[in-house]
Amino acid sequence: MPLLLLIVLTLIVLAAIFLPPVWRQYHRNKIQQQPFPAAWRQILKHRMPYFRALPADLQLQLKKLIQVFVAEKQFVGCAGLTVTDEMRVTIAAQACLLLLNKPAHYYPKLKQILIYPAAFVVPTQQADNAGVVSEMTQVRLGESWQTGQIILSWVDTLKSAAICNDGHNLVIHEFAHQLDQLKGQATGAPQLSSAQAYKEWSLVLSREYEQLQKQLALDLPTLFDAYAATNPAEFFAVISEVFFEQPDLFAAQHAALYQQLRSFYALDPLSWVQTHPVNAPRP
Repeated sequence: MPLLLLIVLTLIVLAAIFLPPVWRQYHRNKIQQQPFPAAWRQILKHRMPYFRALPADLQLQLKKLIQVFVAEKQFVGCAGLTVTDEMRVTIAAQACLLLLNKPAHYYPKLKQILIYPAAFVVPTQQADNAGVVSEMTQVRLGESWQTGQIILSWVDTLKSAAICNDGHNLVIHEFAHQLDQLKGQATGAPQLSSAQAYKEWSLVLSREYEQLQKQLALDLPTLFDAYAATNPAEFFAVISEVFFEQPDLFAAQHAALYQQLRSFYALDPLSWVQTHPVNAPRP
């Protein structure tokens, strides 16, 4: 009898370990077997010119990623905003760019996307040199929390999708943070394949981060937004924006850094931007 009980308990434990991933994959496969909704295709056509620049195989892959993302994530309207399919698909399309050519994990820690109509205000604290802490507020366009939420301004999400070659994309920025947060607190070093990969990443990104800080101190022009110099986590998020939106300038000016992101994302945006330029004027 004790042996039978042990076998039963073992089977229960094994089922608890292996059945959820199997069921999740089965459910995802069923979702991806469904035709991509015609209304969603129109949203991509009107809201995301970047989609047209992608090779056909990546377009198909992206649509399948969008289907699962929309099905699994909760979208919540804030400050009276009513969530629509246009919001879901526009956000999902940009977020899933970062998942192309990767084993599909769909941002496993992420549970909710909170959408504000426009920029939102958050309470913060700031300490002065004497250690006195003051209560303050800051205006934000987006945030990524390692507790499973991303917050976005809808107005700025639309702008990011529409102007897709200016090197600024709110959704890519916040979802790059989410990739960085898979292992815990964002540090600017997301999950990589090996110890050697971490060594090369650290060497190249540290050098480029220090170079950016020096350029800004000398008031020299830079490809990357000054916000990238805030800390290594913001540096990774900002350069991810430029990687997808201005790969030609990125590869020309920061070749080693471009190769690091090309390896991490398993993508080469330069190849498809050269073949199918995005018809959106640079500012």
